Amino acid sequence: MSRQAASQLIRCDESELPQLLSTAMEARLRFKPGFITYSRKVFIPLTNLCRDYCGYCTFRRDPGQPGAHTMTPDEVLEVARAGERMGCTEALFSLGDKPELVFPEMRETLCRLGYKSTLHYLEAMCELVLRETTLLPHPNPGLMSAEWIARLAKVSPSMGLMLETTNASLLAAGAAHDNAPDKIPAKRLHTIEEAGKQNVPFTTGLLIGIGESLEDRVDTLLAIRDLHRRYGHIQEVIIQNFRAKPEIPMSDRPEPTQGEMMRTIAVARLLMPDVNIQAPPNLSAPYYDELLDAGINDWGGISPLTPDFINPEKPWPHLAQLRLRTEAKGFPLRQRLPVYPEFLPAVTAGEGLLSEKVKSAADREGYARRPA
Repeated sequence: MSRQAASQLIRCDESELPQLLSTAMEARLRFKPGFITYSRKVFIPLTNLCRDYCGYCTFRRDPGQPGAHTMTPDEVLEVARAGERMGCTEALFSLGDKPELVFPEMRETLCRLGYKSTLHYLEAMCELVLRETTLLPHPNPGLMSAEWIARLAKVSPSMGLMLETTNASLLAAGAAHDNAPDKIPAKRLHTIEEAGKQNVPFTTGLLIGIGESLEDRVDTLLAIRDLHRRYGHIQEVIIQNFRAKPEIPMSDRPEPTQGEMMRTIAVARLLMPDVNIQAPPNLSAPYYDELLDAGINDWGGISPLTPDFINPEKPWPHLAQLRLRTEAKGFPLRQRLPVYPEFLPAVTAGEGLLSEKVKSAADREGYARRPA
């Protein structure tokens, strides 16, 4: 599909929407018929200190702010073990991007813990969870060099970085990425490409409603498609919608409509018919089941234990409810690992702890051994 065609479809009117959704659903059924997947996870906010000041973020903190916290190894392990008891198979590590570069307090914390940088600490905590539990780490640490992608790939079967948008004008004063040096699109694309060069299963996606145009959404999808065509490593594309919160600079910005979500998901499916497309159900409640009509095949990570620390006001749906609403649309729900089945060979080809742990967690088809 061309940029022009995609741009026309993402702008389609209400009379044309049913045909778009029908075409996207047909593409989704050709790709993975039979069921919808999700990953049962624990959310581990390793540190919420961050050097970026995105206009939509409630996760980040400065040192000394209420809620500012860097988890200790004992806290990490406590959450991971609790999740293990509840049938989780993913430890999602979320953290601020290189806070030690601007905050001496973070440097002092890392020194006290015995690590040179936040990425060194993340690496150690991924290895700790991998060694001491059955959970598989999935880190989202922000921008990474080729060296750090290689290091983290030894202790996690997959990793992620949201591209969000290719619109660099959102770095301007007063825009969503004002004073957010790690949100430069070219740098994020470089990280995603480096992961591709190393054949690392990678999750990325869009954040819609932060000031970008409809054409920007198409361009962001095309940039992801281009990288996947070159390297074949994009295991999942997330379509995430901005949600306004009273405490953020963008509190007055309108949220994307359900129709915008449906159109963006459908166009993503048509542009990338052989890629897993995901949308977080908690950000589209109470009508999240309608997103299945647009061509998603995955709900992403759902936690029975920890909140969504990025959007704490939007609780995860209960798994029983998620199953019922998914089945009502005609699809059984199936638990997967943080790495998708088609990407397992890249992870299990070698020897070592990571390969052994992934093989132990996967069933014959590459999904989670634990019952969904």
